[in-house]
Amino acid sequence: MVPGMRQLALLLLPALVGLAGASGWLAAAEERDETATGAVPARPIKAAETTQTCLSSGDLREAVAEKRVVEPVAAIRAARAAVPRADIVRANLCRRDETLVYMLTALRKDGQFVHVMVDARSGQVSGQW
Repeated sequence: MVPGMRQLALLLLPALVGLAGASGWLAAAEERDETATGAVPARPIKAAETTQTCLSSGDLREAVAEKRVVEPVAAIRAARAAVPRADIVRANLCRRDETLVYMLTALRKDGQFVHVMVDARSGQVSGQW
């Protein structure tokens, strides 16, 4: 190796590793932006299905404070019980046919995503796909 190249390589290595990590961070940030706009994970929707809109984080806090819904941690616990040993990667409070439900996405250890719907008033799992 040319003298000085080793030092240059050692200086650039952390920057390159940081860039590689930043690309993953950017993808996660873009995904969070989609979540913030109320988007839910894409899936085929039948015409007969009900409409749903997700609430903002401020509306979520207000609903919890007014005790209209269970706290998000209760919905996460219910989803974890329904999908054991999975990581909950997304949770939204959504309005579905005039009722409130938590829509959670779990990542199983085999790499498969499972969507869990939890009734926001009772904290009970009401669906999974």
